[in-house]
Amino acid sequence: MTLPHSYGLALILTILTMFCWGSWANALKFAKNWRFELLYYDYSIGVALAALVAGLTFGTLGPGSPRFMDDLAHAGGINIFYGFLGGVIFNLSNILVVGAISVAGMGVGFPVGVGLALVVGVIWNYILKPQGNPWLLALGVSLVLAAVVVDAIVYRMHAASTGAPEDADAKRKATWKGIRLAVVGGILMGMFFPLVEKGETGPNGLHPYAVAFVFGLGVLLSVFVYNLYFLKRPIAGPRLSFGDYLKGNAWVHFLGIAGGAMWMTGSLANFVAASVVGPAISYALGQGSTMVGALWGVLVWREFAGGGARLNRLIVLMFVLFVAGLTVVSVAKQAAAQ
Repeated sequence: MTLPHSYGLALILTILTMFCWGSWANALKFAKNWRFELLYYDYSIGVALAALVAGLTFGTLGPGSPRFMDDLAHAGGINIFYGFLGGVIFNLSNILVVGAISVAGMGVGFPVGVGLALVVGVIWNYILKPQGNPWLLALGVSLVLAAVVVDAIVYRMHAASTGAPEDADAKRKATWKGIRLAVVGGILMGMFFPLVEKGETGPNGLHPYAVAFVFGLGVLLSVFVYNLYFLKRPIAGPRLSFGDYLKGNAWVHFLGIAGGAMWMTGSLANFVAASVVGPAISYALGQGSTMVGALWGVLVWREFAGGGARLNRLIVLMFVLFVAGLTVVSVAKQAAAQ
């Protein structure tokens, strides 16, 4: 089993997490008219498939032990349950956050949803396994939460300042719907990582690659349950059926699987980094994906175009707060050791 053996390497893995978690949702943008409820089937396949491939390669090769299959065979039932439940809860939270992205853009779905997930997840992870200076962690989380508030203000101003009055009103309603979805999804998202951590604790606890595979199964199986609801009562647009999924072309199916594989790559990097820096710090740094997602929204998809100088200053402030918060969190463990 391949694991990092230094603090620096673990931090590099959290940077990989930031990129993967913050970038995978571009699959929805590239798929254009393909509905996110349909893309989510392929996304879930990609999550589970990437976890399996990683387990049979990095989880089996290398000097570390136990190997992937042996780890699964000797795991405790309660540990498997926690890992699986983490995938089930994450899946619902992610559907809501992706729904927020679909109606309000990446710039609101990521900062609000994932920012709140950071707050909830760091607090819960620290309670379960206290590692790092608590005051620095609290300061870092507070700065990120402030960035989330600024992001919400930016979106409200942008909706009011662009387009015709009727267009601005429609955009404002979509933005606030997206914010509500992102808030609920973010709170739920903050709960999945502590469940994964509980799956790894105890004498029969799973190791990172095995818990990622169990987690991936939770994601894959639960999507067929959740989509029974979301296809019939979609967040936006007309009702769908599973038959609509079968009408998709190879390109949109590939995008969904690639997006899921990218997300799981980031998650595995975070799970193994947690073995060195602790779950609270690895999860908090991984949620730098919020900033990556917002950068995609600002620089590539131009979601804030035409907002004016005041809006641009607030966007800069948002990124400064995010960077400052993540920097404080990154030094929390070293500060605690001194």
